[in-house]
Formats: sequence, C-alpha cells, structure tokens
Amino acid sequence: MNQIISKLIIYGDLPKDSILMELADICESVKSGVFNKDELITRAYKQVKKLLIVSTDYGFDRNLWQNYLTYLLITDENPFSITCEKIGANEGSVNHFAKNDFKAFMELFHYDFSYLEEALSVDCFSTLSSYRAIGKPELMYNKNVSEKVQELSQKLADANTVDEFFAHVTNFYRDYGVGMFGLNKAFRIGSADNGGNLVFQAINNMDKVMLDDLIGYEIQKKKLVDNTRAFVEGRKANNVLLFGDSGTGKSTSVKAIVNEFYDKGLRMIEIYKHQFKDLSNVIARIKNRNYKFVIYMDDLSFEEFEVEYKFLKAVIEGGVETRPENILIYATSNRRHLIKENWKDRNDVEYKEGLHRSDTMEEKLSLVNRFGVTISYSKPTPKEYYEIAIGLARRAGITMTDEELKGEANKWELSHGGISGRTAQQFVNYLLGQGICK
Repeated sequence: MNQIISKLIIYGDLPKDSILMELADICESVKSGVFNKDELITRAYKQVKKLLIVSTDYGFDRNLWQNYLTYLLITDENPFSITCEKIGANEGSVNHFAKNDFKAFMELFHYDFSYLEEALSVDCFSTLSSYRAIGKPELMYNKNVSEKVQELSQKLADANTVDEFFAHVTNFYRDYGVGMFGLNKAFRIGSADNGGNLVFQAINNMDKVMLDDLIGYEIQKKKLVDNTRAFVEGRKANNVLLFGDSGTGKSTSVKAIVNEFYDKGLRMIEIYKHQFKDLSNVIARIKNRNYKFVIYMDDLSFEEFEVEYKFLKAVIEGGVETRPENILIYATSNRRHLIKENWKDRNDVEYKEGLHRSDTMEEKLSLVNRFGVTISYSKPTPKEYYEIAIGLARRAGITMTDEELKGEANKWELSHGGISGRTAQQFVNYLLGQGICK
C-alpha cells in the first residue's frame, strides 16, 4: 500500500495518523515478515474503529473502505479540487497530475487485504467491504449529499478507466463542492490549529426549521427572503439586521433562511463578539469559494466599554478592501441601535445650522446604519399570540378546542415571560410533555 500512496502528488499530503497512512504502515509491517502479531492486530483494530466512527457519523453503508476513500477525495481542499468546484475541470496541465493520483486511488479502491487478514488471523476488512449499518444517523446536514457520496463511491468503484474516474470526481466537485463547505451548511470558528490558522467547525445539530414553521411575521419573512434570494442568485443584496423583542423569531428566521437556500449554495458561519478581531481572516478564507456565505451574529449588542463593534464597522463597510460579493452579514439584536446609549452621550451636543449633533451618538449610530436592511420583529398582539399558539398546537397534533387552547395559553403566558412566539412554543411543548396529543 505504501508503494501506491507514494505515487500521490496532489492528494498525498495526508496526516501520518490518518486511517490510510496508518493502514499502509501496518501493511508494510506484515509484508516485511518481521512483526509482533498481537501488537499489529491491536493497531489494525484501532484503525477499523476509526473507520467505523467516520462511517457512523456520515451514514455510510456497504463498502466502508471505498466510502472512506471517496470521503478523502471530496474533503481534500487543494488547488485542483477548489478550481473544479468553481469552474469545473478544464484542459489544464494539472489534469495530468490529477489523473496520476486517481490511478493510484483506483488501485486503493480495489486493494486486496486478504494477505493482511491471513497474517493476522482477522476478517475485519472483509466485513467492512460488505457492511450493513443498523440505521443511518443523520449527523450530516445534507442527507442528500451523504447519499451522493455513496453513489459516487459506487461509480468510482465501477470505473474502468482513469478518465471515467476523473470525470466522476470532477463532476462531483462542480455539483456539490469540496471539503466541509460541500458537506455542511453551518459552522462556527474554533481555536486556531498548530499553524495559527482559523479552524471552521461544522455545527451538526442545527435546527431544521423552515420559514413556514414560523407562524406570522409574513412581511418580515418576505423582506428576508427577497434579500437572500437576490444574494444567492448573484444580484446585489444588503447586510441585514433583525431587531426587536426577545422570543419573536429573529434567530429562527435566520436558521430557516439557511435551510431554505442551502441547495442554492448558501452557507452560514456563526461568529461571536470576542471573535470580531478575526473577521478579516474569516473573510479571507471564504472569499474565493464557490458558495454564498452569511456571517451570522446572534443577539448582537455592545455595552459602553466594549469596542469590538469597531472591528465590525470596518468589515461591513469602510475598510480599504471591498467586501467580497459572496459574503453578507446577518445579525439579530434586541436593541435597535445595537450599542447602549445614555443621556450623557448628549452632553457634547453641538448646535449648528439648526441641527443638534453629537459625536458620541453619531459614532454609535453609524454601526446600525451600515446594515442596508433592518427588519423589526415586535411582540405579537394577544390575538396574534393565540393564533401562533393554536397553529403550533395543530401542527403538533393537539386536539384541544380553540377556546381551550386560548384559555390555557393565556394562563401559561401570565407566568412564563409574557406574550411571544417563544412563549407559545414553550406552551405547546408543555402540552406535548403532558401527553395531550393524538
């Protein structure tokens, strides 16, 4: 196996502790004829376990070894794969090196582990080649992509020539992308790696809510949809601030918009206030990818002593570098102006030509003015609250009459935070918890 891996040029930069590299080392030890059998069995089983973990996380089935190799191909972000993601395969000289690597992968796809199993008296690799999963956990955001990975794996296994293999891989890059951005829809920023580079971490438990699940707020949803649709279709669009009372669906709307437009290439990166200093680096990492990115800031607000908003101002508008066209900023806040204001801000008022001006106030208001679209989410009226509660109850299969639901919803909100969409959802959750459903 080492002889095959040594031929890799574009895809050869794999960590030494990767499953492929570790198995290659185990195979080399067996072929040398000098090894400790028990020790090598332990090492082999460790890699089998890692392979099973990857397969469980991504819902792989059937030939797990070939699925794993396919996973390596579709997650390797290199100049060739990223170029194919953006413009597809062309007639460049790099194709010669890519086909060299794909020829090696074809050998790996059909690698015969029988000598290894015989030497170690194990049958784990034969089992992995015809694996039957018990259920398919959907830890990936896009179940369809998970299925497409397995479809691609089968196509690559059936490829008779390197040209066929090349076409299958590059077509996948063009249609679905490469790396974590192709397999997931939402991310957060983790700690820097050993090289000091920012690490994107996939968010694997994002709510699957859709816009239709949010009852009411039709005008607000339409403004958000119109702006996002223009963005994903390559037309001009604005940064968006969703502000208003808590529990009214601001965060839910942003999650839903990502779910709605995921298949159009929309991705979301959630970033926290203390990470604003890294915004420029985040943008540099994603500006040349073939996706549309929403940088999402939830519950955004600043106290007087906090100055992180200045990083945000520079990134949104006003910096030397133009904001890339594949990036927008969506933020939610309970504050209309984001930054806490005090009466003392008005102490430096200047009166000139009939206008009162305050440098401090202008400094604070300039941030919100850089969001081209501001959408207000206000608390529902009692009537709207009852409509939301009843609508959610009906979707959940609760058969109480409307009058009964209104009465119970009224009792609930009096002792649970007042009128809001969140309160209505908590009320319905309570009913479900009590077994009040079909």
